Amino acid sequence: MRRFLVFAFVLLALVAAIAHEQKSGLARDAVNHPVKRNIAEPEAIARKERLKLPLKDQRIVVMKRKRLLELYSGEAVVRTYKIGLGLNPVDDKERQGDRRTPEGDFYVFTRNNKSAFYLSLGLSYPNIEDAERGLRNKLISRAQHDAIVRAIKRKGTPPQNTALGGDIYIHGNGASSDWTWGCVALENEDIKELFDAVPVGTAVTIKP
Repeated sequence: MRRFLVFAFVLLALVAAIAHEQKSGLARDAVNHPVKRNIAEPEAIARKERLKLPLKDQRIVVMKRKRLLELYSGEAVVRTYKIGLGLNPVDDKERQGDRRTPEGDFYVFTRNNKSAFYLSLGLSYPNIEDAERGLRNKLISRAQHDAIVRAIKRKGTPPQNTALGGDIYIHGNGASSDWTWGCVALENEDIKELFDAVPVGTAVTIKP
């Protein structure tokens, strides 16, 4: 009986030692090779989710000072994109060649899927306010002013070749700096998503 008790005690001690070693080994392994958890910021998770198209009453708001473009569906912001602006990014556009990004209310008048800048959305610059200022400053004629006003009122393409300038687009090819001649530039993956979500006629507001 004594031999049996001694044998049982030794066996239990051996089992306890093995269990302790395994536990210690797992602890060391957890320190040296921590479990990778798929923890992402809420913004990153939301960014990976596909937009539910079509959007409801979609519109675009560009904030020049913040270098951000917001895409709205109704009253909700569904995307925020980083942007680059014109080489002279602070002031409102006034004339051809000033390299300023315009400010005010516009709309998308065309979509170009063969743009030299990947994809592009044409903005209705100059608008009526631009035309009136240009007429006061004697940059355009009365006939040019009236042509711009007519185009805006019918949601068409305003004249793009006056002294006020034109060819203002939201396009791709990078948002890391202010490098355009007055356009709003996005990263290619962002303009692709925006391009797919935005039809002709979409309202665009550009704020200082």
